[in-house]
Amino acid sequence: MKGKARKVAIVGAGMVGSSCAYSMVNQSICDEIMMIDRTYDRALAHALDLSHCMDFTSTRTKVRAGTYADCTDMDVVIITAGSNPKPGQDRLSVLDDAVHITREIVTAIMEGGFDGIFVIAANPVDIVTYLVQSISGLPRNKVIGTGTSIDSSRLKTLLSEVFSIDPRSVQGYALGEHGESQFVAWSHVTIGGKPLLHILRQHKERFRHVDLDDIARKTRDAGWEIFTRKGATYFGIANALAYITRSILNDDGKIIAISAVLDGEYGHTDVCTGVPAIIGSKGIQEIIELELSPEEQAKFDASCHLISDNIRAISGLV
Repeated sequence: MKGKARKVAIVGAGMVGSSCAYSMVNQSICDEIMMIDRTYDRALAHALDLSHCMDFTSTRTKVRAGTYADCTDMDVVIITAGSNPKPGQDRLSVLDDAVHITREIVTAIMEGGFDGIFVIAANPVDIVTYLVQSISGLPRNKVIGTGTSIDSSRLKTLLSEVFSIDPRSVQGYALGEHGESQFVAWSHVTIGGKPLLHILRQHKERFRHVDLDDIARKTRDAGWEIFTRKGATYFGIANALAYITRSILNDDGKIIAISAVLDGEYGHTDVCTGVPAIIGSKGIQEIIELELSPEEQAKFDASCHLISDNIRAISGLV
């Protein structure tokens, strides 16, 4: 007998939201997807279009359009709605708009009695995730930002190209802000289980061309490389959203670099930033505290301070 239907709402029917829905339909991640957008017709059009995929997928996912009031019985609400930075701006440039959009969305959803898990991709994602937790009043384990999940994936892709291996054989994380102050925790990057720094020391001549600073820069700037050429990034982040949601609904216990509100981890409290965490049916089951090198900890601290400064700057708007 089939159990309770797994239901997901996606707020924002733009490129990220619609790509996320498409990814989830093709991966059969949930039983029902509800599209929500300020323009109801756009949400409805996406729902209709997605429903026409079902003859070509392994299982049927019901897709419909809805409203904030319909989120009461959703297991997961994904928030992709927000403003995109203009050329020359960074993700923090859209912060004021993000505050107003986030407050409107979360307040309306919580008024309906939602008690599921929020997954957030709207930028600046670390601060928006903090806002969602603050406005909703939900415990921190139920509010998850995509954080540096996509940056960590970009890092693995870059390293796979350098070492000519499958990116899934690379383990490692970009940490901190999903933005300019992020950094790579090189002390915890492994290839096939072997620390990358050991590989470079053992094979100095073979890998003398490897520039870790350049790889870290390319990891940080990869989103802008895409943004400047086609105006938005959506396939990668959409799959990250689907991956996180699947780990929640299936109680997979995947370890993913997500945005989480810290409560003493890494020496920080009341700030939201990218850290590895175990993701399962209760949301964030545990934040993984890596033992960072002194240089890495200093970079992590600087990134947290930057995020905290921006949180304080908008405290009067919340």
